[in-house]
Amino acid sequence: MHPPTPVNRSERAYDSDAAVRQTDSDAALARLSAVRKGYLNDRFISPLVPRAQLQPLRPPLINIGTYVRSGAIDRLVEQWLELSKSEGQLCQIISLGAGSDTRFWRLMEGPWKEQLGAYFELDFPDVTLKKAMTIRNPRSGLSAALGASELDLGGQALHSSRYHLLPCDLRKPPADIFPGLFKDHLSPALPTLLLFECVLVYMSPEASSALIQWFVDFFSPSIQISTPGTLGGMVYEMFGLEDAFGQVMMNNLRARNVSLPGAKPYPSLESLPARFLSRGFTSAKALTLRNIRSSYIVQLILF
Repeated sequence: MHPPTPVNRSERAYDSDAAVRQTDSDAALARLSAVRKGYLNDRFISPLVPRAQLQPLRPPLINIGTYVRSGAIDRLVEQWLELSKSEGQLCQIISLGAGSDTRFWRLMEGPWKEQLGAYFELDFPDVTLKKAMTIRNPRSGLSAALGASELDLGGQALHSSRYHLLPCDLRKPPADIFPGLFKDHLSPALPTLLLFECVLVYMSPEASSALIQWFVDFFSPSIQISTPGTLGGMVYEMFGLEDAFGQVMMNNLRARNVSLPGAKPYPSLESLPARFLSRGFTSAKALTLRNIRSSYIVQLILF
């Protein structure tokens, strides 16, 4: 997560979520910079960044952090797809708070294309509207991976045979919005991975717990399905903000109209697995970026 750029007073007054949405723009700019400097290979990010050719490069530390973040999540996603393949099943992936993420397109170009049963992206309606418009623009080069597609919900939603872009406020009760949003596109019978990249930390603990619980219930045995698909989850976000560094970060974010209500219940690395274990998951593990960089990520010497 990168500190958001300030929003002006009028925007702050009329849209308290503008600064939260801005964090996705910051992450997209960081990814674009990492791509341009050779840390990452992603030809799909440029169409999703306004005036991409005019954007300045980020410092090496930001590029390295983006590389580690992307590599860690990519590896977990690929392991999930590999596990599904070993079980002879297609896989579903649900990216919550997806923003400008390009993972679907990168998967469709790679060796896991045929293993992907369905890919869902959920975010604020303003975000999905802009993304849908970009995808449908022939100059973006993003529509080819979808095949035939159609808009829904006034252009805020987009559906194809494998890709679904869905508008929603994830803080609202899932039982009120998800049944009508997913409709018949989401199967309870397939292995499914939930991706939360800097999402839950912006939500109240009650809202994030309800969100995870809805999926746990959906993928539990029922009258309709006796053997549901395996459910997995991956969270990438800040934690342990009680120290001096964390407090400075929190104060800077507050000055930009951003709060992190979801961080308080998780003051340490050891506290993080409880988020999933308390909701019925059978196992959970937490790692720091330092752990990931030293043990799981290929080291690069780039500038």
